[in-house]
Amino acid sequence: MNDPQSWVKPLTRIPSSLKPLVATQKKHYGDVLHPTRWWGRMPFLFWLVALFVGFLERKKARLTPVMRALLMTRVSQVCYCAFCVDANSLRLAERCGALDKVLQVANWQESTLFNTEERVALAYADAVTATPPQVDAALKAQMKQHFTEDAITEMTALIAFQNLSARFNAALEIPSQGLCDSLKGRPHA
Repeated sequence: MNDPQSWVKPLTRIPSSLKPLVATQKKHYGDVLHPTRWWGRMPFLFWLVALFVGFLERKKARLTPVMRALLMTRVSQVCYCAFCVDANSLRLAERCGALDKVLQVANWQESTLFNTEERVALAYADAVTATPPQVDAALKAQMKQHFTEDAITEMTALIAFQNLSARFNAALEIPSQGLCDSLKGRPHA
């Protein structure tokens, strides 16, 4: 790992119990993802986190892959997580097939690229990510207009997960890995 900026040193040796996760990361990204070098201090908890996100990203999820990536990118921005913005921007660009939406997530309120459902979901992500959460009656009504209660529950779990991940990474100052830099430009917020 080059030039770690964190105030807590990353592990140089990943526990052997995480080898399957590391192999998957290397296959998909070409390297071990930075957060693994911090989460690796708690392998059992890291496996639980990986299983949780794996469930949220399953094929039969209630939210589309684009919606999931959009929400995760937005929460990453709100929490100022450099690594998460990078990784989730890459995921959103891959799922959209372009950088257009990635470049507009930070300014979603003014952008014309997002449909009504996406705008409501982004407003919900901002409201849930606020401390304390700021989900008012009007937003609840809009959410129920566009999403089932099952989808709202799953969306809330996704947003809560991304808050956990982004806040962990941001607090430890886990740096960006340049994952999205390989795409045209730097789509970071």
